[in-house]
Amino acid sequence: MFLEFLYPLVKYFTPLNVFQYLTFRAAYAALTTLLLCYLLGPGIIESLRRLKIGQSIRDDGPSTHLKKGGTPTMGGVMIVLSVALAALLWQDLHSLKMWLCLGSLLAFAGIGYLDDYLKVTRKNSDGLPALVKLGLQIVAAIAVAFILYYNGGEEITCLYLPFFKNPVADMGVLWIPFAVFLMVGESNAVNLTDGLDGLAAGLLIWVFLTLAIISYLSGRADYSAYLGIPYVAGAGEVTVFCLAVVGASIGFLWFNAHPAEVFMGDVGSLSLGGLIATISLIIKKEILILIIGGVFVLEAASVIIQVSYYKLYKRRVFKMAPLHHHFELSGWAETKVVIRFWILGGLFALIALSTLKIQ
Repeated sequence: MFLEFLYPLVKYFTPLNVFQYLTFRAAYAALTTLLLCYLLGPGIIESLRRLKIGQSIRDDGPSTHLKKGGTPTMGGVMIVLSVALAALLWQDLHSLKMWLCLGSLLAFAGIGYLDDYLKVTRKNSDGLPALVKLGLQIVAAIAVAFILYYNGGEEITCLYLPFFKNPVADMGVLWIPFAVFLMVGESNAVNLTDGLDGLAAGLLIWVFLTLAIISYLSGRADYSAYLGIPYVAGAGEVTVFCLAVVGASIGFLWFNAHPAEVFMGDVGSLSLGGLIATISLIIKKEILILIIGGVFVLEAASVIIQVSYYKLYKRRVFKMAPLHHHFELSGWAETKVVIRFWILGGLFALIALSTLKIQ
């Protein structure tokens, strides 16, 4: 919005020229979401508490979590709303990629909202039926995939692997189910990780910082040519969106740090997970995202392994899944698990960035 209305006035007031720079708009988008979350957070938390929108705790989880029962949930609303507002203020409103990111965020947020709402009204941890929830995620993912397939350019169906400059395959129409699987899988992986105070929010900061860097490089013909990565026209606007999420995640973490005053809920975790996958599809980093969000992959894999092994052998591999609960039950304090997972998330981010040059 600022770009649309203020930049044309540059001929009258030259300092307005800064609005053409992605770095300026990205920085202020992050600052906008950070301040919005920080300023509006207390009011939102109090409203959630007054409406008795509290978290239901699993009976079979760590006993230390029982005291968290009733803590306000659905705090992801402040992330989603602040990012949406910042995108409308600081981004190029003619950018399809911006609208695709915003649409993905809001679509998955809507599914998460329904799930959280049912959990709250039923006063237990059961939200949407699993098949209904999965079906809605698939519908949202199909919509995003089709828009990208028909508007993403000639290389949208090409598959790139880390450490390889050239695409290893052109998936053609098979790219659509692949994209749907990635979006659904990533949204659920972030959802599974959101189980400890500050865990998901801290990891999301690493992930979106990394995606911001890669999208900026991918949107520059000179940098992308130098690094040998796919050039994606207009990817710079994705950088602005990524940093808006970083600012919002930091603002949310202010209230979500241990002991948490509010939980993200599915409205936050599903939407941000779906957004991560959407951005990876836009900038052609569908496989690299598995490294960038390595902790999310490990958390999801631990659940798959636990369930599969138990069905086959009636025994458990982990004391409890997802993986963060295993370490809690092994005697690690909650804060130690969170900080060590943050460190691991940072290492995955550095490894992912290193692949841009090592190829």
